[in-house]
Amino acid sequence: MSERAEPGSHEFGVVSSEDVYLGHVLGLRIDEVVMPGGAVAHREVVEHLGAVSIAAVDEDHQVTLIHQYRHPFGRRLWELPAGLLDTAGEDPVDTARRELVEEAGLTAQRWDTLVDTAASAGFTDEVVRVFLARQLSVVDRDVLDGEEADLVVSRVPLDEAVRMALGGELINGATVSGVLAAHAVLSGAADARPADAEWRDRPVRFARRHRG
Repeated sequence: MSERAEPGSHEFGVVSSEDVYLGHVLGLRIDEVVMPGGAVAHREVVEHLGAVSIAAVDEDHQVTLIHQYRHPFGRRLWELPAGLLDTAGEDPVDTARRELVEEAGLTAQRWDTLVDTAASAGFTDEVVRVFLARQLSVVDRDVLDGEEADLVVSRVPLDEAVRMALGGELINGATVSGVLAAHAVLSGAADARPADAEWRDRPVRFARRHRG
């Protein structure tokens, strides 16, 4: 019988990798991964472009939420403004600036990083960076096509948004974590990071293959 390695010391090497699907915003691959003890297991991995989300909080501590139709759920969800990292060479904070204008009709003078949240680390590499946007100004918003043409924009007291998150009315992961993190920062319980803070787990594999 082979001696077992100490937990936490195994290297999960990839024996093979097969692309099953490559789409516009995500891909699916199947990896063969060496498990502790030497067995090989299949792991399905959904690759994603990554995204940003914005907790835009005004001087009255109101946070901007949008009500948007989400087809996998078959209903509209309350979420923070957000968007895909789908423009080559664009810094995440610049993507956030663009999405805040497009979805909420707002610009911000101050930007900070709140949290990086993995959507579901068991099967996808999608990570969303949530920014805190402050010192807001209202600008014209272009109405886009598709689901975004149906967006409803609302400003909610941050305390009420926290209650919505804890009450199950907000279920989007980046929205829940962003609202709670914004409350923690603005209440003085924690500090935000710079807008250009290192993003260790930003998804890059699918973006490189997609653009190549």
